[in-house]
Amino acid sequence: MNTISIAGYSFHGALANGTLDIFGYLESCRYRYHLDTADIWNGMLGPDPEQYLQPAFLTKVRDAMRERGLRLVNYHADGCHPWEDDPAVRKQHAALAERHLQAAEFLSAETVRIDAGGRDRHWSPEQFDLIATTFRTWAKRAGDNGYRIGPETHWGAENYPDNMLKLAKAVDSPAYGILLHMGKDVDGTPDDYDRQLAPLAIHTHIDANTTFTRLDSALRILRDAGYRGCLGVEHHSAHNEYAEVAAQLAFVRRSTAALSLEAAATPGGNPLLNPRNERAHQKRK
Repeated sequence: MNTISIAGYSFHGALANGTLDIFGYLESCRYRYHLDTADIWNGMLGPDPEQYLQPAFLTKVRDAMRERGLRLVNYHADGCHPWEDDPAVRKQHAALAERHLQAAEFLSAETVRIDAGGRDRHWSPEQFDLIATTFRTWAKRAGDNGYRIGPETHWGAENYPDNMLKLAKAVDSPAYGILLHMGKDVDGTPDDYDRQLAPLAIHTHIDANTTFTRLDSALRILRDAGYRGCLGVEHHSAHNEYAEVAAQLAFVRRSTAALSLEAAATPGGNPLLNPRNERAHQKRK
């Protein structure tokens, strides 16, 4: 559980002001943050999928990852979710999702996130049927090609554990899972939320709130659920991103190291003093 990544969205502020692009992101992952993982948000590739989904551009991205020894632990694509109320938009999204899947496969993504769609608390029967059928098809494809796929606890109906558990049961594939954005409070406490959904997780997003308020608890929940995927650091403020990401990353590294040592914990103390003498000089006067 110790593999860590930085979600590309963490730098959306730098992307918006023109000071970072996908190649700077990859360089930062490898040499600023000393990771061997990339966690690509499609927005980091550029504003126009007609350009960034071209084979020539994707080849440059793939080569840049290879040069830096990075593996793509997750490819998350916005704007191509299966359900939209307008049938014409659904058709457009289906075509765009196909191109994103081709891109993810070309880049050797280990997991892929595409949202489900549906903005209400629950999916209607029509919505659920289309979403489940689509993810069942995608999961078959993912399994055949050596990766896993699913939606994120991100927005709309997919934010709620009951919906995500129902969808997972309907898809029923070992190549299906969810990107768990940890620590939401839409259904009980953040711990309750994570505990319900951790068994479905194939990737994670750990935001600043979880990092600085309940990280040890969140990571224990993942560990107890048998999670072996990547811990994805995600920052949202759009300000001071290099330093803020570094701070979150340091906390995640510290917490994962501490958890790995828990089982092998040994008594502390000064090995050059016997316990009685050590206790004596620690007593309050």
